[in-house]
Amino acid sequence: MKTKEEIFQEIRDFLVNDFECPPDKVKPEALIVDDLDLDSIDAVDLVVRLQQKTGIKVTAEDFKSIRTLGDVVDVIAKLVGQKAG
Repeated sequence: MKTKEEIFQEIRDFLVNDFECPPDKVKPEALIVDDLDLDSIDAVDLVVRLQQKTGIKVTAEDFKSIRTLGDVVDVIAKLVGQKAG
């Protein structure tokens, strides 16, 4: 199972390379909308791509709790842990 740090690094690389987010802004405390300038369509695209990469479905309930990049990492880590368990 991947650590939260490994999950964060993969998401960070993804945001920098695919969404062209400035690397210095991609931190766990970064707000998805305010700091990373991702709109709701970008956020949905991010979740879909993460689902494709991990094979794990993110529910609407999980999605509602996401505000920061750290929240994304926490949700993915939780779901990966559930899938492994």
